[in-house]
Amino acid sequence: MNFKKIKEVLGDEPKFRLKQAKKLLCVDLIDDWSEASVFSVPLREKLNKEVPLINEGEVFLAKDNKTVKVLLTLEDGLKIETVLIRYKERNTVCVSSQVGCPLGCHFCATGKMGFKRNLKYYEIVNQVIFIAKFLKNNEDFNPRISNIVFMGMGEPFLNYNEVMKAIDILNDKDAFNIGARKISISTVGIVEGINKLAKADIQVNLAISLHNTTNDDREKLMPVNAKYPLKDIFKAVDSYIENTNRKVMFEYIMIDGVNDSVEKANELVKLMENKLYVVNLISYNPTGIFNPSRKERIKEFRSILENKGISVTERISFGEEINAACGQLLAKDNDDK
Repeated sequence: MNFKKIKEVLGDEPKFRLKQAKKLLCVDLIDDWSEASVFSVPLREKLNKEVPLINEGEVFLAKDNKTVKVLLTLEDGLKIETVLIRYKERNTVCVSSQVGCPLGCHFCATGKMGFKRNLKYYEIVNQVIFIAKFLKNNEDFNPRISNIVFMGMGEPFLNYNEVMKAIDILNDKDAFNIGARKISISTVGIVEGINKLAKADIQVNLAISLHNTTNDDREKLMPVNAKYPLKDIFKAVDSYIENTNRKVMFEYIMIDGVNDSVEKANELVKLMENKLYVVNLISYNPTGIFNPSRKERIKEFRSILENKGISVTERISFGEEINAACGQLLAKDNDDK
């Protein structure tokens, strides 16, 4: 569903037609323009001819029904992955912002793909539309999408403009009407993106993929640290907090024997000096290189942080069996593109 083309087709129509189109696509979730009874028959036929509503996707459902992974086919044949996570009364959609990723983090399957291209804003929104239609057609599921996280394939801040355009539609009361505070962007620490977000007039959440406590050790996991060392990242984050007075989440994947020692916990304590910093501990989901930390080690690690007054959350892992968990997204059909 190419929103740009839809705008072009509606170019000679009254402005309210675009508002109607947003509702039809994002609220009514139509599958065909022939369902758009508010439009004239000729306009419906023109839209069906020039902008057919085709969303090709394969759905993978975990046995516990808590995680759904979707493999979506784009206009050029490339594929991306999107994940729905159901937790209590919350439906969170984890969206991708790029096809592949150029950063090559060693714990992340997406990095193995290499980088194909950035997604257009409507390709990001289409992921949410696909999930919304899935929820609508499954009576056992709560139909309301409550949260959006940009934690899928790719680095959102390397596609900043398209990501923000997508957020405008997701937040738009005439479209998905998802509150800005229910939308989170996760970055490896692209300083320019953090600085832009600090000045943006929207209250989305910021998360930093930290995963280690010193530049040398972090660079072994995340080569991008050579360009964006910890000092620069924390400087940008502090500036963001000063501008927004909002909490910042620091994601920390727990990898056995790599970053889960008592020493690492104490180093992390020293980094978490701002009261608006929050640590999110994530059990690593294997991608063939590392192993997850033992539960006892995670518990000890968390205890050290909490005893020092650090705010800590722990992410429950879903979707490992369908390769939909954190770090596992890899659209294998792209390998030969």
